[in-house]
Amino acid sequence: MKILTQERLKELLDYDSETGVFTRRVSRGGCKSGSVTGTLIKKGYVQITVHGKIYKAHRLAWLYTYGYFPENDVGHKNRIKNDNRIDNLREASRQCILRNAKLRSTNTSGVTGVYYYKPTKKWAAHIKTSQKLIHLGYFTNFAQAVQARWDAEVKYNFPNCNTTSTAYQYLQGGPNEK
Repeated sequence: MKILTQERLKELLDYDSETGVFTRRVSRGGCKSGSVTGTLIKKGYVQITVHGKIYKAHRLAWLYTYGYFPENDVGHKNRIKNDNRIDNLREASRQCILRNAKLRSTNTSGVTGVYYYKPTKKWAAHIKTSQKLIHLGYFTNFAQAVQARWDAEVKYNFPNCNTTSTAYQYLQGGPNEK
């Protein structure tokens, strides 16, 4: 199987970098030229089949715009997996992508890495970096634990800390205030 190139991709599809939408340039099967292409899958991504191979649309957007598939992953800055506008995409390591993940459904505090520890009756904070869980301490109030978490995010250079961090959002008076 041939490796897909930017040139070949542009022969087959058009990409609107402002909307993140791909349309067909060539009619094939039941799909007409000019029609939107791609399928929204359960995990929230858009996927597109080109020459029998399935690609995620955000990776195709990168190839279309920059001419290469990145060595690392392509992440969505705003965490919306089907928002494939080029200014919403960034090349990032798997670790960076995971750090930018949305809040887990089992989280009860509203802030990643902060939880109430019943045995001590205090708030605890931790952070995971390079597969190592770092305990940040126990705190008498929630705000102190959140501040410790935020300080650690800055120290360990988490990507997009100031926009997607639940600790940052809390400290700014965001929707998850305790």
